[in-house]
Amino acid sequence: QLQASGGGLVQAGGSLRLSCALSGRTLASGAMGWFRQAPGKERDFVAAITYTGRPYYADSVKGRFTISRDNAKNTVLLQMNTLKPEDTAVYYCASKSGSFVSQSGGAYDYWGPGTQVTVSS
Repeated sequence: QLQASGGGLVQAGGSLRLSCALSGRTLASGAMGWFRQAPGKERDFVAAITYTGRPYYADSVKGRFTISRDNAKNTVLLQMNTLKPEDTAVYYCASKSGSFVSQSGGAYDYWGPGTQVTVSS
C-alpha cells in the first residue's frame, strides 16, 4: 500500500515536499515514480527514481523538483521548489517491479490515492 502526503496550498514561487510511504512490503529493487493529473487533463509523468537512487524528471520540472528515496524507511520524497500555478494537480506516487524507471503510468503496479497540490498565482 502506498500513501502520499504533504500536499497543500502554496503561493507561486513557494515550496512543498511530498512524501510517499510504502507499507506492507518493502521497496525491494523496484523503481518509484511520481505522476500528476490536473483537472480535465491526462495523468503526466513528473519524476522517477531507480532503487539505487538515479533520478529522472519531466522537462517541465527539471531544476525545480528533486526526487529522493530512503530504502531503509520505505519512503520516497518529492521536493518541489519554485512552484508555478501550472503545477496544480493531484500528485500520485507509484511503484513498479524491476529497477528501471518508466515515464508510462501503465508500467507501475501499485498506486497511492494521491495528494492535492494547489499553487496560487
